[in-house]
Amino acid sequence: MAADTLRLALAQINPHVGALRANAERLRRARAEGARLGADLVVTPEFSISGYPPEDLVRKPAFVEACAAAIADLAQETADGGPGLVVGGPWQEGGKLHNALFVLEGGRILARRAKHELPNYGVFDEKRVFDPGPCPGPVAFRGFRLGLMICEDWWFQAVSETLAESGAEILLSINASPFEAEKHERRLQLGIARVVETGLPFVFLGQIGGQDELVFEGASFVLNPDRSLAAVLPMFEEAITLTEWRREGGRLVCAPQPLPPPVPRLEQIYRAMMLGLRDYVGKNGFPGVVLGLSGGIDSALSAAVAADALGPQRVRAVMMPSPYTSRESLEDAAAVADLLGIRYETIGIGPAMEAFRAMLAPAFGNLPPDTTEENIQARIRGVTLMALSNKFGGMLLTTGNKSEMSVGYATLYGDMCGGYSVLKDVYKTTVFALARWRNANLPPGALGPRGPVMPERVIVKPPSAELKPNQTDQDTLPPYEVLDAILEGLVEGEKGVDAMVAAGFDRATVLRVWRMLDRAEYKRRQAPPGVKITERAFGRDRRYPITNGFTGLVA
Repeated sequence: MAADTLRLALAQINPHVGALRANAERLRRARAEGARLGADLVVTPEFSISGYPPEDLVRKPAFVEACAAAIADLAQETADGGPGLVVGGPWQEGGKLHNALFVLEGGRILARRAKHELPNYGVFDEKRVFDPGPCPGPVAFRGFRLGLMICEDWWFQAVSETLAESGAEILLSINASPFEAEKHERRLQLGIARVVETGLPFVFLGQIGGQDELVFEGASFVLNPDRSLAAVLPMFEEAITLTEWRREGGRLVCAPQPLPPPVPRLEQIYRAMMLGLRDYVGKNGFPGVVLGLSGGIDSALSAAVAADALGPQRVRAVMMPSPYTSRESLEDAAAVADLLGIRYETIGIGPAMEAFRAMLAPAFGNLPPDTTEENIQARIRGVTLMALSNKFGGMLLTTGNKSEMSVGYATLYGDMCGGYSVLKDVYKTTVFALARWRNANLPPGALGPRGPVMPERVIVKPPSAELKPNQTDQDTLPPYEVLDAILEGLVEGEKGVDAMVAAGFDRATVLRVWRMLDRAEYKRRQAPPGVKITERAFGRDRRYPITNGFTGLVA
């Protein structure tokens, strides 16, 4: 091999947090594939030995020691003369614990580098468990000087500039950067900024997979010194791609590869939901899922994502009609199940409603029915679905969306029951758009059927919980296009009431939404995890006190 040629295999793989043996085997397979392709070095993502984020697992000495032993074993295997290997994992030394990368070459650990910039915002808590390393210098590898970084290090100038000033020929970042809609474009723009500042080519290597509420979409890319895209790896798929680099005019340049077409925003969201659900179910060992199918759009879309992610044979849908359930809903739920090819059954809740009425009559006396009786219906359905989950092992899939969770339009221990939610971070207006998109498209990798997955009537009819006669969501909530626009300002934008009014919204409506958002915090604390889609997903992204006297109005 000529001294001016470097072959890097970029391996965006799907590790399983804590499954060290399985992850080590993934790394071995990636290295073997890199060897087959003729690679000099195989690069894998941040914390590839253990999965990311490990959270408080790194506080267990036994876990850190096991990671170190697995990395040492992999290092010994590089004595076979094959490609080197870059692995991410914990590094404990001198009483400090680092998020680190390891360059394995020639039967040993050739170099270690610790993450310098530790993220401590949004879903990240790295300053809580890790110590920062110094700004790293380049790693000498087979005649090349590699500027290796870890994720957050390249989001700021300091590390990239230090590497450039100390002689690096390439900036190469290993990452576990969670998915957000349209985040790929922000990464590209930031990568271009690093190239402009340093004059060096830049490689972003991403992780694939779902980990609790986080999804990692891969989408690794290579930027040449002229800022042109030389390679892009697929979104939401494991992939190993060989990139070939040559010195031209004193700079390393990557041979351009054909670029995949950009993935539209709705497809990104849908595939993120598929991947998040598939890995949550698979990595936790569930045989499949069970969900309530109401004839409404939220449960229909959730069922479609489940069928696409897991296969129709692993999805069990249950219609639980009450005396208020319309014939349209019965027909639509059955039609959705038929279109998707999933198991479908009907369990009426009328007898349980009557049993609760009789049981509570002495305590309730002559008080008129109100939301109490409506919530009992939702809780009967929750108990029914949990019973099926307990008896047969399928995980209960919750079907509520972000608009409902924002304002508390959901029943605690009722329709909020479940182990996971694919719509948790998806506003209702986006639910409508996703339903239309899925009716017209089959996502790559989907195991569900081609063609429409729900009748048009499911999409166009007024949404309703059907807990009392002639009920619609808009009896209680503003129109969803208004509600979602206000919520995006309050939640994602962290704007106040006055700012939203200045943006053109009715003050009384904004105040009403603010109060509902504020009061529902206790419900959100008890909601199941769900796929993160936006910058401010409920849960680790957005942490507000339950007991909170701030009204949104400045005195």
